[in-house]
Amino acid sequence: MAVLNLHHLRLFRAVAREGTLTGAARALNLSQSAVSTQIKALEAALGHDLFERRGRSLEITEAGRIALDHADDIFRTADHLTATLSSAEGQRRVLRIGALATLSRNFQMRFLEPILGRDDVEVVLRSGSQDSLLRALEGLSLDAVLTNLSPARDAGSPYLVTRIDEQPVSLVGSPERAQSLRSGASIAEVIRAHPLILPTPETSLRAGFDALIERLALDRQGIVTRIAAEADDMAMLRLLARADVGVAVIPPIVVRDELEAGTLVEMHRLEDLSEIFWAVTIRRRFPNPLLTEVLN
Repeated sequence: MAVLNLHHLRLFRAVAREGTLTGAARALNLSQSAVSTQIKALEAALGHDLFERRGRSLEITEAGRIALDHADDIFRTADHLTATLSSAEGQRRVLRIGALATLSRNFQMRFLEPILGRDDVEVVLRSGSQDSLLRALEGLSLDAVLTNLSPARDAGSPYLVTRIDEQPVSLVGSPERAQSLRSGASIAEVIRAHPLILPTPETSLRAGFDALIERLALDRQGIVTRIAAEADDMAMLRLLARADVGVAVIPPIVVRDELEAGTLVEMHRLEDLSEIFWAVTIRRRFPNPLLTEVLN
């Protein structure tokens, strides 16, 4: 009976994820020929082809899918072993958090505040797309993913989704823009007087704002929203507001420092609109105790 080589399995997983030998070789910092040779060695050991070539891409076979499921289980068990043994008393503990690239940095810092600066804790932060972060979570290279997009769940979903915060959303602009309006100006008055800095249409915050505008039926009052800029990144919305490009639709926590310094002003609180933040985890046999501390 052939003895499985874990290095071959690791290369196989990389090829399955990338879909090409070139992509896997680049991700692993190896030559394409080296990856190809070792995949062939694994196929010989298992007695089955794991991939079929489709043009420039590799399509996983039925045998390859079975092998990938078992490989994931093998590495998941290895990660559990490492995590369990490395959590021995007296050793520094590590919490690995992934955050959606567009998520507010201020919110991330507040979430991690209970454990930041502790001598016994190391925090590893990784940002990226929701799909890439969730894959890393399933591969146990992350303990949790912070997002404002709750992942779809069904009976077969591995995700545990915890609602951790809900932040109000406001119209925020420069003091000069605020002074041009009466105190307590309505949303209609703000929109009539100033262009807007908005999240991009595919974001949940933009969808909520557009729905709010429809409910208020501002168009019947002869008011048309003028868009000065759109961005899917909270940090960019913050910079655009600071540059006085327009009035931003943004959670105040994102511009907390500017509001405290008076360089930006909350011009109108959008009472019917909020941004919800989620922590996504998976069920683990040995959960990271640090995660419980920040979730609580």
